[in-house]
Amino acid sequence: MTDVAESPAVPEVERVVIRFAGDSGDGMQLTGDRFTSASALFGNDLATLPEFPAEIRAPQGTLAGVSAFQVQISSERVSTPGDEPTVLVAMNPAALKADLNRLAGGGTVIVNEDAFEERNLEKAGYVDNPLEDGSLDGYTVIPIPMTKLTQEVCADLDVKPRVAERSKNFFALGLVSWMYTRPTEPTLDWVRQKFKGKEKVIAANIAAFKAGHAYGETAELGSHMVSIAPADLEPGTYTNINGNTALSWGLVAASQQSGLPMFLGSYPITPASDILHELAKHKNFGVRTFQAEDEIAAVCSAIGASYGGHLAVTTTSGPGVALKGEAIGLAVILELPLVIVDIQRGGPSTGLPTKTEASDLLMAMYGRHGESPMPVVAAYSPSQCFDAAIEAARIALTYMTPVMLLSDGYLANGSEPWKLPDVESLPDIDVTFATSHNATNDDGEPIFLPFERDENLVRPWAVPGADGLMHRVGGLEKADKTGNVSYDPENHALMTELRQKRIEIIANDIPPVEVTGDPDASTVVVGWGSTWGAISGAIRRLGQAGTGVAHVHLTHLNPFPPNLGEVLAKYDKVLVPELNMGQLVKLLRAEFLVDAKGINKVMGQPFTAAELEREILAHIGEG
Repeated sequence: MTDVAESPAVPEVERVVIRFAGDSGDGMQLTGDRFTSASALFGNDLATLPEFPAEIRAPQGTLAGVSAFQVQISSERVSTPGDEPTVLVAMNPAALKADLNRLAGGGTVIVNEDAFEERNLEKAGYVDNPLEDGSLDGYTVIPIPMTKLTQEVCADLDVKPRVAERSKNFFALGLVSWMYTRPTEPTLDWVRQKFKGKEKVIAANIAAFKAGHAYGETAELGSHMVSIAPADLEPGTYTNINGNTALSWGLVAASQQSGLPMFLGSYPITPASDILHELAKHKNFGVRTFQAEDEIAAVCSAIGASYGGHLAVTTTSGPGVALKGEAIGLAVILELPLVIVDIQRGGPSTGLPTKTEASDLLMAMYGRHGESPMPVVAAYSPSQCFDAAIEAARIALTYMTPVMLLSDGYLANGSEPWKLPDVESLPDIDVTFATSHNATNDDGEPIFLPFERDENLVRPWAVPGADGLMHRVGGLEKADKTGNVSYDPENHALMTELRQKRIEIIANDIPPVEVTGDPDASTVVVGWGSTWGAISGAIRRLGQAGTGVAHVHLTHLNPFPPNLGEVLAKYDKVLVPELNMGQLVKLLRAEFLVDAKGINKVMGQPFTAAELEREILAHIGEG
């Protein structure tokens, strides 16, 4: 097959946004992932938004069962999966009905017309066939009998009808690969490797892919064919990575940089489970994974591993953080390092398990009984999850404290090209275990005080079995220095203050905030977490249109960077976009007495750059 990616006659565009949608059994995530991987190998910059049904197996052909994958590929740098797709690939009526409203006006709709039969139309809620009733007249519609054509090319391959029918997603992938001049060999090589040993499945998928690729030319769809040139990215070795994988690799890197074996105690929960799956692959790096029977057992096992001298991690989502609350308080009072990873999702309760939200910030800050301060670090892009994981581990190990690391479903499942870092550039994480006594008693005999603190109020870390360093720690309040159980009121006040001050001292060890955008603007947009991509895109557009806005994005949320209050005081207006009802706004108003205004979204969807552009203009009086 000729690889048309190098054809000089194909017109070139800067970017394209494509959305693949179909039933949860139609392989849309795989289709989008393969298209994305081919685009990454071609050298495009990109950002993705996979979207899954909330039900494990919704009724086939219904709106609840629609699975979608959106990707923006570009010859320029991009930070979002696009405001609205210009192309929608709909594999059935439900996919068309669920996602047509997202499509840009005049966009292209590619449909599997074989699926538009009466039964499927009824399940999707259509009275008339939208391919025939004129409701799609405002779009370019390309109806293709994908199921029939796939079955025809598989007829001579001696494959079961079901296998042939399931390969139709590769027909769609082949067609879209032809339309957007994607290289074909990476996809074909992946099929051969993925289904190795299943020769008939390989044959069916390759035949369907090639048939879809050829269909564009034989059906004279050349007017829809465009090319997107490689992006001008910094030289280096790149991989396409999603947030959960990057976070997992960051934890492994932190383990290597600290010289400590890593232990993960976890209970499966969407959308955090992939971290457990990924880390289980890396036993060669000294990673130990334990799938516990519940969330409480998971975090308690991690606390035990920390006591034993490991880099201890527990992963979960919002409901799991709620269940882990008491045990996290135990880690706070024990003053043991622990990384708690919260991949946020829509709530409350079970809420929207497959949709994104960033509404756990106040729980991360205060969601434990008693005064139990804890550092909070938030990732802001899929690839930056790697650095955020290292930073959370560094703080935990350096300051003997549990740390909450916040990501969300959008970052966890979304992907982007990532330049592999030079290992030599990774931060050193120095860990020193106590090896000798640190005090003497009244008789001059050497003793070990588990809560004797250094200049940063950090206590020593003595692992079990260290000669002469026997000590006791537990959940009851302990006496200063000795760690003996104490009910003394003054001692409790002292220990509470020391734990709080230790967290406050961390502000001296984190970088000051940087202001991007227009340095002379009177309005600053303050973001955290995954809003970074949409905020960056919105501010870039505003600047191009002559409206200057500044941008501050926070990775450290407790403690705040030391110069944050000074920076915010310079601006007349402080706007805070959040995927919640205004949690960071409350913290900024309380901490710095600034009149921060929220821009809020709680729809299970990330912001788009266009949404934020409109909201920012409205707030500054230009909308």
